[in-house]
Amino acid sequence: MKVLVTDPIADAGLDRLRDAGHEVETAYDVEGDALLSAVSDANALVVRSGTEVTEAVFEAAPELVIVGRAGIGVDNIDIESATEHGVIVANAPEGNVRAAAEHTVAMAFASARSIPQAHARLRDGEWAKGEYLGTEVNGKTLVVVGLGRVGQEVAKKLDSLGMDLVAYDPYISEDRAAQLGAELVELDECLDRADFLTVHTPLTPETEGLISEEELAQMEGGYLVNCARGGVVDEAALAEAVEDGVLAGAAVDVFADEPVSPDNPLLDVEDVVVTPHLGASTEAAQENVATSTADQIVAAFAEEPVVNALNAPSIDESAFPRVEPYIGLAETAGKIATQLLDQRIESIEVHYEGDIAEEDVDLVTASAQKGVFQPLEWQVNAVNAPQIADERGVEVTESKTRQTEDFQSLVRVTVAGDDESVSVEGTLFTGGEPRIVRVDDYRVDAIPRGHMLVARNEDAPGVIGFIGTVLGDHDINIAGMFNAREAHGGEALTVYTLDEQVPDEAKEALEADGRIIEVRYIELNGTE
Repeated sequence: MKVLVTDPIADAGLDRLRDAGHEVETAYDVEGDALLSAVSDANALVVRSGTEVTEAVFEAAPELVIVGRAGIGVDNIDIESATEHGVIVANAPEGNVRAAAEHTVAMAFASARSIPQAHARLRDGEWAKGEYLGTEVNGKTLVVVGLGRVGQEVAKKLDSLGMDLVAYDPYISEDRAAQLGAELVELDECLDRADFLTVHTPLTPETEGLISEEELAQMEGGYLVNCARGGVVDEAALAEAVEDGVLAGAAVDVFADEPVSPDNPLLDVEDVVVTPHLGASTEAAQENVATSTADQIVAAFAEEPVVNALNAPSIDESAFPRVEPYIGLAETAGKIATQLLDQRIESIEVHYEGDIAEEDVDLVTASAQKGVFQPLEWQVNAVNAPQIADERGVEVTESKTRQTEDFQSLVRVTVAGDDESVSVEGTLFTGGEPRIVRVDDYRVDAIPRGHMLVARNEDAPGVIGFIGTVLGDHDINIAGMFNAREAHGGEALTVYTLDEQVPDEAKEALEADGRIIEVRYIELNGTE
């Protein structure tokens, strides 16, 4: 097989591909027509962030089996087009965890001890010993925002140096946090207690601007470190907070726009340490991502499971047609359930009834977990979702029964917190159309689409009309509606499928009415 490498990777990765008997061709800095020509007969393409793998690339490469990204970010790869062309896309998310964690620790110390500032002044001939009074980390409170792979590694390293660990992560169990020696609390309390705060969340619509002016004000006198993703911390607000003395200092390795603009306000603040996205820049990390990528390409050529595939389900080819329709259904049920639960997720149960219970459903269960975890992990997929559950201490159970009362097959996803749970059941109608048929104890009949509203309300005259009026006042068209109730005059649950998003003002208007018990907007990102 021919492997085309268009961005430099460590020699260890190239050697591994050659040792497996494959032809390796390097063509660095190719782009445009030259890239399309180079990839035309390639069976695998290895890239980092420098190569844009667009739809045109896939169209020009009819023999392409896999694109391997030597690193974690795949923003430069058109994954949808890859899937349409039957090409696996795989990254190497584990290879740089240790490097990123070590850089985070280094940045915390650099900020607390003003190491870059003192170094620069000494190089300029100034002996400014009396102007720098550092902060020791021993006995201080470290707040970790996001206890994923890197966050956990940072927590372990700084815990060993005598820091008290506090964490904010809505999707990790208290038991798992306790195993790491961390106290799990809400973000507001974290901010109030933080001597040092380090960010380790993916950049998503939920986390963009998570730490801004109001949050920084709560950290008075503390230090902030961001080696995760630019955009999670408001850069202008951070620069102002440090310059005004609200924070003692900050250290930033990632920026909203990279390469960073010379007029970025963080570059002009004395007590902000900045580095040009060096978190993964170690010899070991680069070798790890190169060999990991090579191993996945070798596996793909051998038609073996590709561990970090972002778009390639692993299942027996003959069984896949029978299972495939339930993959999206389970993912959708997981997305709905997790957005209805108002607690930290402790467990996930996926239950199968009817014909689907006779099949190998590992991939379906993984897809349900993908739906549950999608808001928390960047690039979560059916391959890595079980690993994420394990890392976060979320118990996952799977159960089956051949008996079913009403449907040929049924999938139920239940997510549970400390003292609350939400169950969402789905099935397939004629033609493979997915339907949500139960939410907890309420029987419904909802076609899951991109925008949904779930309302619990008093079973009283005029309530449904009121909800429709509020939605209409905000130019939101109702595509479908189903109402269910426990008993006449009790509580009712109404599921709306909508053509547009529900703005906060509309939710507030609904919740202001005493007949409305709870309103939840569900975003399915177009999933049907």
